[in-house]
Amino acid sequence: MPVVIRMKRIGRKNAPSYRISVADKRAPRDGRTLESLGFYDPASPVPELRLKLDVERARRWIQNGAQPSETVHSIFLKTGVYKGLERGDKKRSRPKRGHATATSATRETSRKARDEAKAARRSTRLKARRAAAKAAAAAAPAE
Repeated sequence: MPVVIRMKRIGRKNAPSYRISVADKRAPRDGRTLESLGFYDPASPVPELRLKLDVERARRWIQNGAQPSETVHSIFLKTGVYKGLERGDKKRSRPKRGHATATSATRETSRKARDEAKAARRSTRLKARRAAAKAAAAAAPAE
């Protein structure tokens, strides 16, 4: 069962507050949860009451494979949930990145052919404009 850590909206209309909860990924946003980790009230006038989080339980869920939503992830970063945890989203080594392949060579060849055709069309247009301008200049003094 895929498990996510997300915010569940509570509070009245135009005054949102959220419960940070662990739920099955298939459950609706405000549906059944497995556990509540804390709450987030962004509109609270008292800064100490804006966020309450059980950091140890959050760490345990992450270690067991729960995926936080983007917003919960940023809250976890600010509160230090990830400190001391082995994180799986490290940059991986990609040594073959950027090397030439048959597809990239074909793309490069077709790009060069398009650029050459474009330059040829441009020069043809320029020659035609110059010839028209010459003809107009030659016809103007004769009148």
